[in-house]
Amino acid sequence: MSPGSRVQSSGSKGLPRRSRSAAKAGPRRAAWVSRPPVFLALVLLAGCATGPPSVSAFAPVGATADKPSVPPVPPVHEALDAIFNDPLFARATFGVRVESLADSRVLYTRNSEKLVVPASNMKLLTMSVAAEKLGWDFVFETQLDAAGTVADGTLTGDLIVVGGGDPSIDSQNFGASPLFDEWAESLRAAGIRRVEGRLIGDDNVFDDTIVGPGWAWDYLGDGYAAGSSALNYNENTAVIRIWPGATLGAPARVELSPPGHGLTLTSTVTTAAAGGTPSISQFRQPGSDALALNGTIPLDRAVVVRTAAIENPTQFFVNGFKAALEARDIAVRGGAWDVDALSTPPTSTGRRTLATRRSLPLSSLGAYFLKESQNFYGEAILKTLGQRVDRAGSTAAGKRVVNETLTAWGIPEDSYLMYDGSGLSRYNYVSADAIVLLLKHVWNDERQRGPFLAALPVGGQDGTLGLRMRNTVLAGRVQAKTGTISNVRSLSGFLVTESGERLVFSMIANHFTATSAQVDAVVERALAYLARSR
Repeated sequence: MSPGSRVQSSGSKGLPRRSRSAAKAGPRRAAWVSRPPVFLALVLLAGCATGPPSVSAFAPVGATADKPSVPPVPPVHEALDAIFNDPLFARATFGVRVESLADSRVLYTRNSEKLVVPASNMKLLTMSVAAEKLGWDFVFETQLDAAGTVADGTLTGDLIVVGGGDPSIDSQNFGASPLFDEWAESLRAAGIRRVEGRLIGDDNVFDDTIVGPGWAWDYLGDGYAAGSSALNYNENTAVIRIWPGATLGAPARVELSPPGHGLTLTSTVTTAAAGGTPSISQFRQPGSDALALNGTIPLDRAVVVRTAAIENPTQFFVNGFKAALEARDIAVRGGAWDVDALSTPPTSTGRRTLATRRSLPLSSLGAYFLKESQNFYGEAILKTLGQRVDRAGSTAAGKRVVNETLTAWGIPEDSYLMYDGSGLSRYNYVSADAIVLLLKHVWNDERQRGPFLAALPVGGQDGTLGLRMRNTVLAGRVQAKTGTISNVRSLSGFLVTESGERLVFSMIANHFTATSAQVDAVVERALAYLARSR
């Protein structure tokens, strides 16, 4: 597949035409602590002398009183050139654009028209178009149907789960009660204690290609690279827990959960001397359920927790549901099936809906998607755009919707190339100019501005910026999307300066051999200069 083509046709089952089992991949996202999305609203009192801006409304910051005089500063372009010209990045490429939102003055550009790999800044395109086309109140629906007759507590027929692409089912980020528990109660309420037929997962609202073009094969088995199906459960990941053995050199103890993960585990992890750090690698061959672990864990380590991407999300879903039913003494005699594996389709005789699961609104899911950079949400949202607007639940259809929408917003078609919804693909390209145009469009749309800003990470406070910018002038002043894959680092969003001026910016680094921390330091020096000098 050529990285230059804008829309890639999606096939069925493979890599990228792979069995639904297709694995998932992409750049590593920041680990997140289980908690509901935070919608921050810090209120600045009138006359307050110090403090960050209101992050919910992105209100101006009041000027500080009796501010000490400072020596004159060089023009912005000279100061930022001096920062980005750090010899450490002599061979790197920075794409940068900074504008004032007050009057669209361009304060600084550096290769801003050049196409660069954006990593998770691609999520800004996905989310902004989804908000426009689906609306912040949009909810995903997942339906539980029964087909057949019920007599004496027995369903003679099939149970069918019809997926709608919801990425949040039993996600640890949201506090709702587990779906399978709710549905077990729905079956009991319908008088069903036994299913003589099959439990079928119908995922046909989406195509069967669950990974994006350009995703790297060597991380398709990692949890951050989980692919997206019309039926998703537990973020399409299995949890790996690893404990040291009782003695030095002993095999580590490994457990996988939840039930029905479908992975076969081979572990050569051994117990190392106390006082060290764990060194454990994991690998799953694309298209295979075989998960291999190797490395060491120190004798005094309590537990190491990892996640692994599931090969077949639909089968994972129905396996988990079947296990939950059987734990509540509801037997399923016909087994759990991915609809695509059936020789006989589900019967339509007497089919009726027993329960419908509705997700939280897109405003909540979008906050998790952007703040925590949850990759597989991006693919679910992109395919949903295709299914709802272009009548095809595929990545290609979703990209068509994004392309048409961005063109209508005045963003040139040659200023980006989109291949997935999350930014995991290295086939993605975008210019800093294009991202700033997009962010300005969102800012100028009163329907979108508030929810979109609430969904962005806040410097020093939450999401993937929670551990950055703390105790600096940028804390609470920056709302921006991060991005990371190997040798790519990006940050695009909004900044309120000390004087209350609102700036929009995009800063994307490619082709560097320095550490991500060193790139972050340069970007944050540039933002701090802007915050203090404006």
